[in-house]
Amino acid sequence: MDSELGTALRAWRDRLTPASVGLPSNGTRRVPGLRREELAMLAGVSMEYVTRLEQGRAEAPSASVLSALSRALQLDDDEQAHLFRLAGHARPGPTRVLRQVPASVRRLTEQLGSNPVAVTDAGWGLLLCNESWTALFGDPSGLSERDRNIVWRRFTGGLPYVEHEDEDAFDRSMVGDLRSTLSRHPDDEQLPVLVRDLLATSDRFRRVWSDHRVRTHTQSTKTIHHPVVGSITVDCDVLTADRGGLRVVVYTAPPTSEFASQLDLLRVLGAQPMPR
Repeated sequence: MDSELGTALRAWRDRLTPASVGLPSNGTRRVPGLRREELAMLAGVSMEYVTRLEQGRAEAPSASVLSALSRALQLDDDEQAHLFRLAGHARPGPTRVLRQVPASVRRLTEQLGSNPVAVTDAGWGLLLCNESWTALFGDPSGLSERDRNIVWRRFTGGLPYVEHEDEDAFDRSMVGDLRSTLSRHPDDEQLPVLVRDLLATSDRFRRVWSDHRVRTHTQSTKTIHHPVVGSITVDCDVLTADRGGLRVVVYTAPPTSEFASQLDLLRVLGAQPMPR
């Protein structure tokens, strides 16, 4: 991993103030900028990991970790692309899946903060989510990169608390969408591995994959059986960003419904542990 990565991270951390990221200053500071533990908290990683990254002693971080660091450090698009290059990630092209979240898309998730919002790559790997999403589905920061993939969790039993109006139709839509994504990004290295592992792991995925359907997944209605506020039924709409096939997934409930009131309560309660 390029030794410049640590230098860049320190420089970006030093230029921020606690107030600029919504944190208290807690008295006089000997050095400007955010402390390592503050950056770690904002990015959802450990302080020890941030220290290793800055000292060049950590393995190359995943795309999801880089996206979290980009958000916490308030990087613009050029800075984020530079961060990904320093960490050894190939610059996405037309035949590779984009796994960076542009600053404009990050702002969109913040401005839609009253609704649960998640951003995934074209292969349904979770890159970013807002606080309302973590309150509804649980905090994903402790998950591995593979377990952050929605299709993987769907077909390996990782989402037992989520039900859909038509489970078979949802499976066909997600698998058809994944097949379409694979054909659009033939040079991507991660997508074939994901499909191979799903074929080896899930009888249900193998059955649906064998139908050779090609779809674009855009909408579903699902019920989340939440451990605190009970069952919540929401509409899930998938918006595709123009750049690299990123998906912005927005969850809503009718404004005067019981489900909307439950979402309001969840926003007060805050992030919940991710069910395993």
